[in-house]
Amino acid sequence: MGFGIARLTLALLVLSVMGCSGANGQSAAQPSQRTIASPAASIPAAPPSQPALPPEPAPPRTPAEFAAHDSLYPFYMPMTGLRRPAIRLFVKCDASQAAGREVYKGPDAASLYGRAEGGYEFVYEALDSSGRPCVYPFAPYQPDITGDLNGTMYILRSSIPGQRVTFRTDDQWAKVNMRGLEIGRNRIHFEMRDIALDFPGAIQAMGALHLETFGGTKSGLFTAVVRRSKIFGGKNAIFAPGGETMLFIEDSDIDGNVGTNADQEHGTYINGTLVSHFRNVSWHGQHGWADQASGHQLKDKAYLRVYENLTLSNAPNGAAPSAMPLLDASAYGFTWSNNLQLRRVQPQQAPREALVDLRSEILYGVLDHYPWNVVASPDWRMPAAPLGALDQVYLSVFFNTSVASFRAEPYVFALRPAGRGFEPGTSTIMGAGFTTRAEQRAVALAFGTKGSLTKVFSNEGWTYVNPRLPANAEWVIDRDAFIKHALGLIGR
Repeated sequence: MGFGIARLTLALLVLSVMGCSGANGQSAAQPSQRTIASPAASIPAAPPSQPALPPEPAPPRTPAEFAAHDSLYPFYMPMTGLRRPAIRLFVKCDASQAAGREVYKGPDAASLYGRAEGGYEFVYEALDSSGRPCVYPFAPYQPDITGDLNGTMYILRSSIPGQRVTFRTDDQWAKVNMRGLEIGRNRIHFEMRDIALDFPGAIQAMGALHLETFGGTKSGLFTAVVRRSKIFGGKNAIFAPGGETMLFIEDSDIDGNVGTNADQEHGTYINGTLVSHFRNVSWHGQHGWADQASGHQLKDKAYLRVYENLTLSNAPNGAAPSAMPLLDASAYGFTWSNNLQLRRVQPQQAPREALVDLRSEILYGVLDHYPWNVVASPDWRMPAAPLGALDQVYLSVFFNTSVASFRAEPYVFALRPAGRGFEPGTSTIMGAGFTTRAEQRAVALAFGTKGSLTKVFSNEGWTYVNPRLPANAEWVIDRDAFIKHALGLIGR
């Protein structure tokens, strides 16, 4: 009897080492899930790897400290070659409220005749005469952009750094529209600071914040920075078309959209850009429907995605909760995430599996944004030790993800397999069911995932839970090294 128990114990330990069903709920029939062996009860488990981050400065508290913070930008975002806006206008609070439109102190926008050359800066008085945060009963006026765009800056901000102003209207077309159009070879920059957009009737605008600056060549670049803002309205609360674009948003709330085509509209839609980097941002209120699965809180198809301290929730904002994955990203390119909080309330439709869906059936953006093939090819074979080859694959890394759901989620992340080729004349990738695992060139890692879940990953792709990284792969825990690696592969 004792020998039988010993054999059973040994067998269970071997199964654990092989990554079979156990604490992680994975199946031996699905080699896509690689897990660290469950140690004996007397040996404490090694804690999951933790991300390496640069020291954080103390959070700003005064207007002067906020202003100083606003002069800092991500290290990879080149800010040289930009010139001060040629146009600077100051909008008064009480007079604008009374008139129902912008009333200016000093130069008036009427002198622009609807056209702005050399960049602009609109400064909105932060407080009314009673000392309350100003609520402007309209959407911000923005002139058409003309002339030489290279080196121009376009800024919308509160007059007091750290004190938010609000724009509120039921206008169906209400939006902030950064309409630089084709980037070309130009260097263009946009900022929005301490501004709330409250546009509950804006069912016609593509985005309450529409970054309508797109395309471009490798020598061109559009950067957009949003700080301490709150955005509600539009078909998508934020919409960014594909192009040579880097988007950085921090300390902001994305409160949902109000579009009427719920299957194709999202809280935020990033479509084939270079970088999306979000810090301390929350999403909820994607406009769902009772009889459709609806859209995503965040649909992000940037080449490089960096997520720090994000909350994604399908809690509604005046409509039914969406049943779709909270985050729809791409299997191609790169993801680095830390402290992602996923919150799912029960939708009226059956929920789609996966809270984070790394999809592969459509290529977003241009092929120049990708260093390697995005379709499966016999020219690539995954090395025998994939964790030693992380610098040769598309990579998504998730640290410290937490899940709170109305149910135990079957799995949190899904890494979908690449297909065989493109449907002629389209960006749709076909043949995912006719490729081998060895041909896949994407890997996903998850460290310290916890909460309402059964498994961390679906049974697809090269995925690893709490792996022990070899020495040549430890760069993946370092946020800045990860960013440098991803952008360096495409000459950025």
